[in-house]
Amino acid sequence: MTRQLFPLALAALALSACARPPATPHAADTGWGHYGGDAGGQRFSPAAQITPANVGRLKVAWRYSTGDLKTRGAAMDAAAFEATPILAGGRLYLCSPFNVASAHDPATGAALWRFDPRIDTRIRYPNSFNCRGLAYWRDPAAPANAPCAGRVFMATNDRRLFALDAATGKACAGFGREGAVDAMPGAVLARPGGAQITSAPVVVAGVVITGSSIDDNQRVHETSGAVRGFDAVTGALRWTFDPLAAAGPGVAAGAANVWAPMSVDEARGLVFLPTSSPSPDFHGAARPGNGGHANSVVALKAATGEVAWAFQTTHHDVWDYDVPAQPTLGVVPYGGIPRAAVIQTTKQGLVFTLDRDTGKPVIPVTERPVPQGGALGETLSPTQPFPAAPLPLAPNRIRPDDAFGLTPWDRGACRRLIAGARNEGIYTPPSTEGTILYPFTGGGSNWGGIAYDARRGVAFINTSSAPHKVTLIPREGYSAQKAAHPDLEVSPNNGAPYGMKRELLRSPLGLPCNPPPWGVLAAVDMHDGKVLWRVPLGTTRDLAPGTQWLMRGVGTPNFGGPIVTGSGLIFIGAAMDNYLRAFDAVSGRELWRGRLPAGGQATPMTYVWKGRQYVVIAAGGHAKSETRRGDQLVAFALPG
Repeated sequence: MTRQLFPLALAALALSACARPPATPHAADTGWGHYGGDAGGQRFSPAAQITPANVGRLKVAWRYSTGDLKTRGAAMDAAAFEATPILAGGRLYLCSPFNVASAHDPATGAALWRFDPRIDTRIRYPNSFNCRGLAYWRDPAAPANAPCAGRVFMATNDRRLFALDAATGKACAGFGREGAVDAMPGAVLARPGGAQITSAPVVVAGVVITGSSIDDNQRVHETSGAVRGFDAVTGALRWTFDPLAAAGPGVAAGAANVWAPMSVDEARGLVFLPTSSPSPDFHGAARPGNGGHANSVVALKAATGEVAWAFQTTHHDVWDYDVPAQPTLGVVPYGGIPRAAVIQTTKQGLVFTLDRDTGKPVIPVTERPVPQGGALGETLSPTQPFPAAPLPLAPNRIRPDDAFGLTPWDRGACRRLIAGARNEGIYTPPSTEGTILYPFTGGGSNWGGIAYDARRGVAFINTSSAPHKVTLIPREGYSAQKAAHPDLEVSPNNGAPYGMKRELLRSPLGLPCNPPPWGVLAAVDMHDGKVLWRVPLGTTRDLAPGTQWLMRGVGTPNFGGPIVTGSGLIFIGAAMDNYLRAFDAVSGRELWRGRLPAGGQATPMTYVWKGRQYVVIAAGGHAKSETRRGDQLVAFALPG
């Protein structure tokens, strides 16, 4: 009997191997109309054609090259391809790091038009050449086929705001001057590249709104970080909001700008801003008090720019703990009571959950005492806010005995680095002996934001973990320190008694001195704020080829965010290896990884076009992460 069944079994296996894979189910077309998926930045798509069962069959469907590798030369060494395209009005819209906007066929990626504002690539900007995204708006008063009835808005590195005809890519003649306005009128810069715009504008109630990214640690009297609203048809300036206006008299500072993406609640007529720290980052003697609406989630009335409410996540910031991510709008079921809320992640690895109408915490927040004894002239806040849940998603205390190293020699060097700095836990103030900032100023959560599945009430959040050492340099010693450390960030803080030096604490082998994992993806149940699972994100394959088998489960620092789909999949690039990954939203298990031609330090997106679901990511690398540079937009889909 066994001998008879064995050949039959082999024959069945052979037939199975030769059989065609199951047909891909037809799906309803689904778009991705905003940088964060929807106007509130949930990064959720109901698309469910790609499932945990078939995601392993994903293949490259198409690629599009911006051409930057061939045409931009040395400027590519200062570029970051962090863009997330949008699908709106039947087309994909993309911007390159050099602000070349383009429209594409969703099925093939073929370019339908390109618009080049011709920015000066000789200028160097604080956050590399960068364009994270575009905004689409349909003018309700315009006839359907009128020029610029559909508009694509792009804010540029050189601080212009363009309105482009979504159909042709031509600049809208009636918007400002030849389709563009100065997005930072009156800005006074220390150098030509001292400010730029990196994140997508938002549009609500006929007003297009832009923030800015301003050079850190250059001077006390920095240019204003004001947010501005422009008429979406004419480009006329409608309002200006300066986060530091509420700081009161006697405050010498600038910045407090909005460099991260913003969110919109169209029904409420509100725009939500994540504001940054005032200038300079690490010394605040010239700006007593808590900084007005700096380091805050601010809800503005989009029509007028008036403040509806504000909630500050860091008081009197001297740690560069900007609010770094798009505020995510969703219904949160904490304690069994569904509420319209704002979920805000921070560089500290904290998650604040606020009522969308009032700004009051949905999940309780307490003020806790923090280390004191700042530098000369400094008046620190005695307390800082901590949410009751979830617990911090990134570690914030490190001791010398926690030092990591692959060898006793390596670990010993890290132990000495940690022991030699001021280190009293989170919010230890900067000092002349050097202070450890942990998490570092590029972690826990950053500009990639979160993905939120409101159906399940679960947030998916990626974080990075590494220590910075920040040293205040007395003015008389600044020039010598600048000359002695040409490869480190040493900045003047002009107008302050100290310059500053910021460096990652790394071992002689170049690895972070803190214990891994250095990158994590986590799921948080917003019913109670508990972490459902957390898994390492990323490998060392492209950082240190050949070590990924030795260093399993260490993760890597990561830049870019996750998305979540209706079938229960999380897609994320972000890590410092060249992969797009898919995780099971229920278990956190990695189900698939697709190789990319360059670093995927961007947030992906997904859509369904003519019944086929695509997952798309910009693969171009990141100058500051030193990941492989490229210029491709890559789309994955199921075969057939």
